[in-house]
Amino acid sequence: MNARTPSGLLTGLLRAVRTYPRRSPLTFGYVVLLLLGHVWVEDLLAADRADALRDHISTNLDNLHDHPVTALLGSALLFDGTLTEILSTGFGGTLITLGLGVCCCLAWAERRFGSLRAAAVLLYGHIGATLITAAVILLALRHGWYPESVRQASDYGISYGAQTLLALATLAVPRWARLPWAAFVVAWPLSGDGEWPGPLPDFTTVGHLLAAALGFILAATVALTASRRRAEALDPVPADR
Repeated sequence: MNARTPSGLLTGLLRAVRTYPRRSPLTFGYVVLLLLGHVWVEDLLAADRADALRDHISTNLDNLHDHPVTALLGSALLFDGTLTEILSTGFGGTLITLGLGVCCCLAWAERRFGSLRAAAVLLYGHIGATLITAAVILLALRHGWYPESVRQASDYGISYGAQTLLALATLAVPRWARLPWAAFVVAWPLSGDGEWPGPLPDFTTVGHLLAAALGFILAATVALTASRRRAEALDPVPADR
């Protein structure tokens, strides 16, 4: 088989970009919403109002106790990153969460499982990892591993849901690349500037690792279900005589 020429690769890329809204309408709409929300908060709102909004939708313990639905849903409508400071670690996080996690992996999940199931995976990772992390924080506070200020910490954005999608996308890569991909998904949250205030890393690192675990569990479930269906198709149960 002949290798694709650079012009052929460019044509394929342009075709993929052109058909992206039609093939992945949920993802396209969500990305547009995230970008508009980012511009609104970062560039159009007054600084004090933007800070107040971020504080209100942060999924910290106090907000989850006072207004859990607003915090959980509002947090999923913004991403905590930058689009302009390309030399910063924040931009790297944006590329991974918004670029790979949402633009690529959510689009893949939408094409493979359908829009509703893809949205369910995103919410499963976002809400599930947030709530489990909250339980871990409570345990850490009880043992003095985290400072009390963590109850009001800023923690908003799409990264937990994106992390779950990154882990689920292990199914999308070739078999030989699955272990390196899984290692990347686990390793990137540990590669930042997070601190270890005790036996646990900072709570956002914990959240990303938990979100990855949720995605790997879902990927394993999908793979096992598909394997069982293939086995049943190849070896049907004989009819009673």
